[in-house]
Amino acid sequence: MPSLNDYTNACRSNAYVGAKFKKEVEEVIGWEIKQAVTSKTLTQPKGAVMLRFEWHERTKRRDADNIASAKKFILDALVTNGILMDDSRKYVKGFYDVIVDDKTDYVRVELVEV
Repeated sequence: MPSLNDYTNACRSNAYVGAKFKKEVEEVIGWEIKQAVTSKTLTQPKGAVMLRFEWHERTKRRDADNIASAKKFILDALVTNGILMDDSRKYVKGFYDVIVDDKTDYVRVELVEV
């Protein structure tokens, strides 16, 4: 997942570059969402949710807030792909972030209905 710094740099270079960057990141996330739906590990919640983000990082170079900023891309992709009705506070009641030192970079997202 890109960091806030990555996204900020793309936006500063050119507004179109920033928009393209966001779109491409959300497309990649969208494919993961489709795979999770197909494998039945992800279903559309019936109501509001809390989200638990488990960020796995190979290095300790990125700050926690920089890592967790990628939840914006994930939430937008969940809405675009029909998992969440909207990412407003009516449907998203909060977040919980955990950062794990690991050998591979990835994020695991759990939607908990409230």
